[in-house]
Amino acid sequence: MLAEFIAAVDPDNSAALAEKLLTKHGSLARLLARPPEVLARSLGENSRVAAMFVAARALSLEAMRSDFARRAINPVDPQLLQYLRASMGALADETLRVLFLDASRHLIADEQLHHGTVRQLAFYPRTIFYRAFELGAAAIILVHNHPSGNSAPSECDVAATERLAEIGSLLDVELLEHIVVTASDHRMILAGGSSAGSRLSPKIILRDEGGDWSSAPDAGRALANAQRTSRRRLLRRQLVGARELFGEPAWDMLIDLFIHEAEGKPVSTSSLCIGSGLPMSSALRLLQRLCDMGLVTREPDQADGRRNFIRLAPDLGNRLVAYFAGGED
Repeated sequence: MLAEFIAAVDPDNSAALAEKLLTKHGSLARLLARPPEVLARSLGENSRVAAMFVAARALSLEAMRSDFARRAINPVDPQLLQYLRASMGALADETLRVLFLDASRHLIADEQLHHGTVRQLAFYPRTIFYRAFELGAAAIILVHNHPSGNSAPSECDVAATERLAEIGSLLDVELLEHIVVTASDHRMILAGGSSAGSRLSPKIILRDEGGDWSSAPDAGRALANAQRTSRRRLLRRQLVGARELFGEPAWDMLIDLFIHEAEGKPVSTSSLCIGSGLPMSSALRLLQRLCDMGLVTREPDQADGRRNFIRLAPDLGNRLVAYFAGGED
């Protein structure tokens, strides 16, 4: 079929070009998804075959898009999903696309906001919501592709969706759906396509205040003693001059975390690892062990998706209050 299509403009070389293109790009869907500059590298500058592919793709996508552009958008609309799979499901790199909708769910804009690599995509919530405000959007639909061909959302996909839904709820811009697409499949995270198996809605986080050890009656005395312990340990190392012989990095990390939490200061993964005095790779492994043992937990920074905060597990926090309230180490 591809050879017959190419024969319309280059009948003498159609079979050879079809074989070359399928070998290089893997499938017809991936070939049709390639941007003009990629086709130019495969077929040469000013290639009539490349120009035909670009025009055919644009015509096909416009035909699909025109079917839903003037009516209210529904994330489960089969025509919308077909359009999204065809337009970005076979892209070689992960790409984030945002459909901006008005209060009646009509399409205001369809924009690509972020471009990643084959395996990952970094994006900034403020970019998405700033653009939503610019356009006067009341709702958004997020779409990104998985170049691997597996449409199953990753844990990062699910966590990012939950975070964006929460931010959107606060800003009165509803996240209707986050759709993961491939060339032949799709998965909806909010509709139950996530590994969690349930809808992740915008929510208010409730916290059991019984686990807030920093407000315990002895917390002030415990903090003062923990600070004294930390200072004396630092002084001891400075006096002796052999940190590697006298350090207890896991314990030091917990003390540092205890002091900062008691002072109401968040501690990021990087700052805790740097403060341990270990090489970053070693500190990260140690921190992972503390997480695996249930001694500390990671919480995403709602304002910056690239960063996590580390917190003491409530039970350990209460035990450290009792420990330090009894005197210095």
